[in-house]
Parts: sequence; C-alpha cells; structure tokens
Amino acid sequence: MKVFKEKAALTAYLSNNKNVGFVPTMGALHPGHISLISMSVAQGLTTVCSIFVNPAQFNDKNDLINYPRTIEKDLQLLEAAGCDVVFIPEVSEIYPPNTEMQQYDFGAIEKVMEGEHRPGHFNGMANVVERLFGIVKPQFAFFGEKDFQQLCVIKQLVKLLQLPITIVPGKIVRENDGLAMSSRNMLLTAEERKQAAGIYATLCLVKENKDVYNTEQLMQLAQNNFKHYPLINLEYIQFAYADDLAPLKHNHSNSAVMMFVAVRIGKVRLIDNMLIYG
Repeated sequence: MKVFKEKAALTAYLSNNKNVGFVPTMGALHPGHISLISMSVAQGLTTVCSIFVNPAQFNDKNDLINYPRTIEKDLQLLEAAGCDVVFIPEVSEIYPPNTEMQQYDFGAIEKVMEGEHRPGHFNGMANVVERLFGIVKPQFAFFGEKDFQQLCVIKQLVKLLQLPITIVPGKIVRENDGLAMSSRNMLLTAEERKQAAGIYATLCLVKENKDVYNTEQLMQLAQNNFKHYPLINLEYIQFAYADDLAPLKHNHSNSAVMMFVAVRIGKVRLIDNMLIYG
C-alpha cells in the first residue's frame, strides 16, 4: 500500500491507470468505510482512499476541532482491507493560498434537512470532492448511504460538471444494536452511546407501523418514542421521496419514501435514515 501526501505525486502515480476506485473519507475509519473499500477491491479496481478532514464543510468550528483523528489505526485498517493507495494531504495541498471556493447550485436537494440545518455544508463538501476527483481522476467513487443527502448532492455534482465518474452507493453498516456506524460515535460517553440506539429503534418502530398510521401519526409516533431517550435532542425528522428528497406533505404514493433523522446527544450530532415505503 502506497501513501501519498502531495497531490502531484499521486496524480503522476495514477496517470495511466484507467481502473481506479475512490473512497474519500475524513478518517477515523470504521467498518462502514471499510465496506466501501471492500466494494472497490471486489471489483478489481486500483483502490484509492483519501483521508482529509475538510474544514470547508464544518459550519461549527468546535465540530472541526473535536473531529476524531486516528491516522495510524486508519492505515492499518486500509492495508488489511486491500487498499492500494492512501492520500493524506495537508490543507494547503487541497486549498492553496488565495483559492476561491466554487459556488454550486444543486437545486432543491441542498435546501432541505442537512442543507437547512448546516448552512454552507454541502457547498464546502462539494468543493473538496471536486478537487479530490480532479487529483485522483477515478472511474468509480464509493459513498455510504448513511449520508444519503450527501450522496444525492454528489450525484448532482457529477452531472453538473459532466464528470466521467460512476457513483456507487454503499449500504449503511450498523452496530449490533442498530446504531449507524459513524466516526463521531467514539465521542459519545457510555450512557450517551447506550441511548443512541434509540435512533435506530425509532426508525424501526415507524417502519413497523407504516401501514397502520398516516404520515402525521407516524411523525408523532417517532417524536413520542424519542422521549424515552432523554439524552437525545431531536433536531429534525423528515419524510422525503428517495429520488429527489422532496418533503412528503401528504400520505405516501407508490414512490419510495424515506425517513431522515438528525439528533444531538451531548456534544455529538448524528444522522440516520431508513426506507419506509417502497
């Protein structure tokens, strides 16, 4: 496994490779990330993983400061998973002095849920992804469905820029109690971690009752269930169509509908989602 810190060296190394699979990450890797690496490896691709904590997508400076960094462990996990190349750039490699940030228009998908609650997040994320795509020049890029809205935005980015990249989604990987794996989980205290399982429990409860109650009643059911977990502070619950993330205003049709949740537990913010209808 080769490790690069400079983009010029990495680009040169990959310049003649037309079979590249790319997994961009912010490090603090867990089995969810590794599942994406494994998908690329299984396709016989030259698998590249980047580790870069992108300052442009944090609207909360404390979140950036507290974001876990576990480089040595990450490298061990990547090597064991069969990753071929790791890119660990400094901020100056990605954002040289006087770099101007691009302003994208992703339409309605960036204005709801995470876009509404984290202003500037998706634009910052898209800036770094475009830069990383330009450096790695992959044919395939792998992203997890836990960040489903991000996945939708990245697909829109590829379409907007007409990039010859296939975006491959990876299923959510969960802990034994259902909590979606996240780098932020390690920041939870023992009691917070225990109550965090209530996120998945609530999603499952809603899905189990999808044919019993209408959408408004399901929303109330979810809100009431979260009251059993006093350490969970609910930020939003949203029912939305899976194809365009448009909020579901009435009872579902035959289209696929997902439930999205964002919560805060202590100082940690977590998101999750589940397909409810379809």
